[in-house]
Amino acid sequence: MQSIKWGIQMYKCNKCRDMLFILNKDEAIPCECRDIRIAETILQKSGISEKFREKTFESFKYEIDSDILRAYTKAVNYSNDFIKYFNDNKNKRAINKISSIILVGQVGSGKTHLSMAIANTLLSNGISVIYMPFRDIITKIKQNILDEEYYKKYISRYQRAKVLLIDDLFKGNISKSDINIIFEIVNYRYLNNLPMIISSEYDVNSLLQIDEAIGSRLIEMSEENIVQIKGKKLNYRIYKGK
Repeated sequence: MQSIKWGIQMYKCNKCRDMLFILNKDEAIPCECRDIRIAETILQKSGISEKFREKTFESFKYEIDSDILRAYTKAVNYSNDFIKYFNDNKNKRAINKISSIILVGQVGSGKTHLSMAIANTLLSNGISVIYMPFRDIITKIKQNILDEEYYKKYISRYQRAKVLLIDDLFKGNISKSDINIIFEIVNYRYLNNLPMIISSEYDVNSLLQIDEAIGSRLIEMSEENIVQIKGKKLNYRIYKGK
């Protein structure tokens, strides 16, 4: 963006005047600011708040117990593998061979923190992630479901995202329309091999019981990246504040 101060144009980058390229005769050369500007745009579009940007692997308290340590290790390895594959295939921007990851289990076990840490790591490496807090977004979509043009445009944001983070899948009372909307999103991404990061209080069997079509697709897309945290008495949210 640019502004005017005392009659002089001010730019974020005076070298390229925020064009991201510098013209040298007939050649457009990428400016050194280009990667920074692109990263800023990716972050702005992600929908992830400043508060959630603080949820990183470094700030995660993995020492609570062995289950949470295993979940932490799985999330870190997934992020590293994702970034390596992305960088190795950077010219193609290929992400459709990367599997999804599901983190499921009890309330307060750190699932949201870990899923956010994955997303923030990807964002920091220039990989676009769109954040979808399940209950908030589902409510907004249903409020506009009769406006066909708006509905298609809005739901497309989550269908076509390079990486989609669905936080607290099926949180609250689940209606038939909730299931139908999520199926539209998940099925599109399943057919187009687009990766997802999923957190949910429901275990894998419960997801299948809620809707077998959705659950089976998520399981197939996640392959070996299904992390279940079961039956722990410690609450991660309470513990990390100590």
